[in-house]
Amino acid sequence: MNELHRAETPGRTDLRLVRGDRTRKAITRHAADVASLEGLSGLSIGRLATDLGLSKSGVQTLFGTKEKLQLATVEAAREAFLDEVVGPALTSPPGAERLRSLTEHWIAYASAPLFPGGCFWAASLPDFDSRPGPVRDALAQQRRDWLALLAGEFRRAVETGQIAEADAELAAFQIDAVLLGTNTALRLGDAAAADVARRVVDGFLTPG
Repeated sequence: MNELHRAETPGRTDLRLVRGDRTRKAITRHAADVASLEGLSGLSIGRLATDLGLSKSGVQTLFGTKEKLQLATVEAAREAFLDEVVGPALTSPPGAERLRSLTEHWIAYASAPLFPGGCFWAASLPDFDSRPGPVRDALAQQRRDWLALLAGEFRRAVETGQIAEADAELAAFQIDAVLLGTNTALRLGDAAAADVARRVVDGFLTPG
């Protein structure tokens, strides 16, 4: 009987881990939706437990503190963004075509939108840009990664003669600013915003 018990314990443990992982992912995905509307400061363990019909103690066990919940939410948003925007764009040829694909998928991400409040970072960064700490650091790193990706593809396009010579970092900053402005316009019901953004991006991709 003891041997049978020992044999079954790993399986039961694995099942609990799988369930816990699924619950954690469901919570952080919903939290990212909430944060896109209300910012990360609007998150609370109690609120998420109520929204998802879970026990507060169960959610507390998974995350421990509000800051850890916020950090897990930032990571969940990053993973969703990579799946929706970056991953599909990376199938395009490097340089101008991939840069165009990145911006096109970003516009779709904000237009659909992936999160009900539009761009997760547009909602979250203003909430933490002047509040030092791990959450701000995580958000800032994700923004740096995005800008570096845009700049890298822009630089590659210049080096291969696909577009005219220009400052890659400056172009990435400007494209990001246009996309964030597009997100705001879309939230305000400006149906033309996506096309305006595409025209602006086209201006950066003038053949060399």
